[in-house]
Amino acid sequence: MGGAGIRRVPWNGSPRPTLGVEWEIALVDKQTRNLANKAAAVFDAVGDLHAPDGIPRISKELLRNTVELISGVHDTVAEVVDDLRGTMDVVRRAADPLGVDLFCAGTHPFAQWSAQLLTRSEHYDELIDRTQWWGRQMLIWGVHVHVGVSRPEKVFPILNTLLLSYPHLLALSASSPMWAGVDTGYASNRAMMFQQLPTAGLPFQFENWSQFEGFVRDQMKTGVFEQLGGMHWDIRPAPKWGTIEVRVCDGVPSRAELSALVALIHCLIVDIDRRVEEGERPPTLPPWHVQENKWRAARYGLDAIIITDADGSERLMIDDLSDMLSRLEPVAKQLGCSDELSLIPEIPKRGASYQRQRRAAAAAQGDLVAVVDALVKELDT
Repeated sequence: MGGAGIRRVPWNGSPRPTLGVEWEIALVDKQTRNLANKAAAVFDAVGDLHAPDGIPRISKELLRNTVELISGVHDTVAEVVDDLRGTMDVVRRAADPLGVDLFCAGTHPFAQWSAQLLTRSEHYDELIDRTQWWGRQMLIWGVHVHVGVSRPEKVFPILNTLLLSYPHLLALSASSPMWAGVDTGYASNRAMMFQQLPTAGLPFQFENWSQFEGFVRDQMKTGVFEQLGGMHWDIRPAPKWGTIEVRVCDGVPSRAELSALVALIHCLIVDIDRRVEEGERPPTLPPWHVQENKWRAARYGLDAIIITDADGSERLMIDDLSDMLSRLEPVAKQLGCSDELSLIPEIPKRGASYQRQRRAAAAAQGDLVAVVDALVKELDT
């Protein structure tokens, strides 16, 4: 697939709602707690880490302070998280002798983007050459969740309805309140940063798959991107894998929260998929409401008041979340992730990561090293 002659975007359909997760992990120095550009040494120490399915379990990212953990294809949340835990153990054993700890959040509290080294590859070189200052600023980490979908005709009906849940996912995962030593006032500064890239941000709400194919044809003809991987939407189709890929969440600092958020995403997509299969037309939001909800969740996190329907009705996100979880309980039971989904209400009770980071900074009289210390400890929980 490539070039101006593209006619179709083939969909490698998944016969069941399989699950896969990519978890971006940052490397921090054990002493200074600043980012450590030691990914190359970690990869050398780990060696070739593939599973029987042939999928590599770790991958390089744009910055040389990052290791991406990649799960195999699974049916349950528990299997995915157990898979990632095993890979993290291997990476931690490799990083420890190098004086490096593992850490995950949407941003690092005080690291300077200008001090970070880039991974050299044709794709990344082209990205930086094109995006310049904004591309170099992308000192951010996230979680990507893939859920299998059987037919391409269902992709945009599911994706468009899933956008109603965008602010819930962003607020629950928000973990990037600080940037280069400054509290930004946002729960998720990462969400605001990442959308500055020319092909990133909210997806277009196409009515059907053929409209999307026309869009891809136009983008490739005009050189906006040369492959679908260059389309960095917050939620996007992944035709090669036959999945909808949800990239909304900030970097998630603990396994417990990762389990909860993956369960919520799995349940949401499967619920919408089933409704579409039954001939229902699930509700959607106008793009301007979706955009406003994204901003409100990024700015106010769990305190956001969100727009819930096309008529402009508004509701406190936490109240809407409670009803959503009740609706999804039967789906979670069928998918075997009731225990994981039940962890979602614990996030507001304990405080989302952006709130915990601010509390840690306040308790240390503004010393942001203490924030990194807290995040390093959380990764084991």
